[in-house]
Amino acid sequence: MKGMARPPGAERIRRVLIVEDEPSIRRGLADVLRYRGCQVEVAADGAEGLRRGLEGHWDLIVLDIMLPEVNGFLVCERLRAAGLRMPVLMLTAKDDEDDIVRGFEVGANDYVTKPFGVRELRARLDALLQRASVQTPSTFQAGTLQVHVAHAEARAGDERYPLTEREMLILRALAEEPGRIVGRSALLRDAWGMNNVDQLETRTVDVHIAKLRKKLGRHSEMIVTVRGQGYRLCP
Repeated sequence: MKGMARPPGAERIRRVLIVEDEPSIRRGLADVLRYRGCQVEVAADGAEGLRRGLEGHWDLIVLDIMLPEVNGFLVCERLRAAGLRMPVLMLTAKDDEDDIVRGFEVGANDYVTKPFGVRELRARLDALLQRASVQTPSTFQAGTLQVHVAHAEARAGDERYPLTEREMLILRALAEEPGRIVGRSALLRDAWGMNNVDQLETRTVDVHIAKLRKKLGRHSEMIVTVRGQGYRLCP
């Protein structure tokens, strides 16, 4: 693995779980991540990957879609249902948009298509590990609402609106620059943590915005649809 120097600095060692049934790919992924200074553990099927994913504290999971026992979609879905929010990089054997969209919808953050090059893989891994280190503010203002992350709710006076993590991330992305149009691709990156999404066609953002508006009641009017472009938050 030439040209893969360890990153500088004395940062905390990142723990990465690789769930991949092909031994050669599993070894190659482990080599790349260990050269990046990560502590790596592996699982050879979906059942083992799910068990270890639920038991350990991971900074990143690299997850193949086509796995024995339990497929990667179901593994990712169950990890998210358990409340785990570590980045997940999915591996797909073909550039199939349906598989890619489905992976994002069950909670994956990015994907690479087999066969993949070391340079592309390194870039994706580094971006996800860096994203995992970014801290979310405990409170922020979103239009007429103050969002309290620790309590998973938005407040306006005595009113309380329970929010999912995804809904809080959507509001934060819209609130960073009130009045600015935020496109669907930008929301997929900022609220879903998805990369490499510019060519994807999915209604995921619109569905979540509709649910959020319904939940916010009279405050829903502050989220404005800009036809053909995205959404913006009224100041």
